[in-house]
Amino acid sequence: MRKLLIATLAAAVPATMALAQSAEDTVKARQGFFQLISFEMGGLAAMAKGDVEYDAEAASAHAADLSTLMSLHIADYFAPETSNADLPGKTRAQPVIWEDMDGFMEKATALNAAVETMAGAAGNGLDALRPAVGQLGGACKACHDDYRAKSF
Repeated sequence: MRKLLIATLAAAVPATMALAQSAEDTVKARQGFFQLISFEMGGLAAMAKGDVEYDAEAASAHAADLSTLMSLHIADYFAPETSNADLPGKTRAQPVIWEDMDGFMEKATALNAAVETMAGAAGNGLDALRPAVGQLGGACKACHDDYRAKSF
């Protein structure tokens, strides 16, 4: 019985800790997550545009990092009451995210698919990288167009 109680408490602690985060901390975590995505995407886009010489190893590393980021439980970063209406000047996440969660999740699914495509293409040459970068950029833009305010 004691082992069951300890196991139950251990499982409950992470969930309780996530709920204890302030709205501003949640926004900061969300912004940090997307800054990391932008950083990894930036390296891939620079290669695709020819601003940086294509490097299969570096491209694969950026793609692997994107895959790792997408494996996180990002729903934690979209807690209720963390929109720009709730925290003006702190975030560009529009309230429509929470009003249209099904549509938002469709965009997240498209982003996941684009990251998977990138993982398969990144190390296979510039001709494989370019369309994968385009697909990934399109997935990012589609979400930004619908759910992210242009400015704070």
